[in-house]
Amino acid sequence: MKVIKDYRQAVKALERGIPYDPAGADSKIESAVRQIIERVRRDGDKALLVYTERFDGARLKSLEVSAREMAAARKSVDRELLKALKFAAGRVEKFHKTCLSRYGKGFLVAGLGQQVLPLQRVGIYVPGGTATYPSTVLMTAIPAKVAGVREVIVATPCGKDGKVPANTLVAADIAGVDRIFKIGGAQAVAALAFGTESVPRVDKVCGPGNIYVMTAKKLVYGVVDIDALQGPSEVVVIADSSADPSFCAADLIAQSEHDALASSILITTSPELALKVQAELKRQLARLKRGAIARQALDEKGIIVIVKTLEQAIELANLYAPEHLSLMVRKARDYIGRIRNAGCICAGQYSPVVLGDYVAGPSHALPTGGSARFSSPLAVQDFLKINSIIALDDSAIGKLGPVAALLADNEGLTGHASAIRIRLDKRKFK
Repeated sequence: MKVIKDYRQAVKALERGIPYDPAGADSKIESAVRQIIERVRRDGDKALLVYTERFDGARLKSLEVSAREMAAARKSVDRELLKALKFAAGRVEKFHKTCLSRYGKGFLVAGLGQQVLPLQRVGIYVPGGTATYPSTVLMTAIPAKVAGVREVIVATPCGKDGKVPANTLVAADIAGVDRIFKIGGAQAVAALAFGTESVPRVDKVCGPGNIYVMTAKKLVYGVVDIDALQGPSEVVVIADSSADPSFCAADLIAQSEHDALASSILITTSPELALKVQAELKRQLARLKRGAIARQALDEKGIIVIVKTLEQAIELANLYAPEHLSLMVRKARDYIGRIRNAGCICAGQYSPVVLGDYVAGPSHALPTGGSARFSSPLAVQDFLKINSIIALDDSAIGKLGPVAALLADNEGLTGHASAIRIRLDKRKFK
């Protein structure tokens, strides 16, 4: 990991540039994704079957996971894993039900108000390939179900044998997913956005994925809503001399093992801790299954910053706006209110990011790439929409109408003004 001891140098290192393309796609990738989207929009299931064979190596007869496949998955999954998935699902559901109870409800006061409604149909993209992510199913589908979404659909790549991993299917079953399709990549996003003979069109597409998936989400936005353009995983650990170096190292490694593009950053007031963490990284990486991936991420993207004060550390963290922020400091909860930009704040040495990844309760679908400056974690409100309500009577238009007509005249919109005055005139003759 690169070590920075100068604060001004740290600011330059952690200050994010403004990307030209929010999805990070180059012109060749975007051109390829556009072609995939257009073919799926035009040819529907036929295109999906072609792309599934080309990209996933599976020749399918049906795109949808059958009831027989679901039943087989339930039987094959280890009982302890099933118990763990149900435990995690319960905590996630409880957290989001609490959020829903505190989120703004509809109201109608003095003829004005809001109506809060769930989306009708949502598509969840669940990555496949090098790893399976049943936790992603729980973290995205459960908030949608708690919000009241009528139909939740999962799209996920299958293996060459045409099967979706059993743990993904069982997680979907536990989360209450309604339908599952064996489609991945940009073509899955296109199918969810436009609909095909088999895949119904959704109102919103959520979930992480590779650069092709993110580019597709960007390109279909407007046809459907999307949650965000998720990038590589990120963690910033702020630590003082009280922190356990083995904990710090473990948390840096945990996010680095996602992929080689992950960013793990330690900001500490203790040079001694920095040295101990570096030693711990070497020791822990040596026994890690995905150690090569984590080591590459730490070598290429990892940074250790040594600062003079915790105030400087917090300033740097707010500047970077990480996906995950871990506070490994004395009285960690006292600093929560000073963190403005972070997807998830993990306060204290026994609140590791990994708990948030799996069982704490809040969704692990978080803003990345510095977007924590202006966006939020996936939650029930992402699956709700608000209708404004205007239900006024003739006395209200008598008070408000003349002002509205004057403003309309000022903007040169005489039709607008007329729509008011015709009502004011009729009101006079009642």
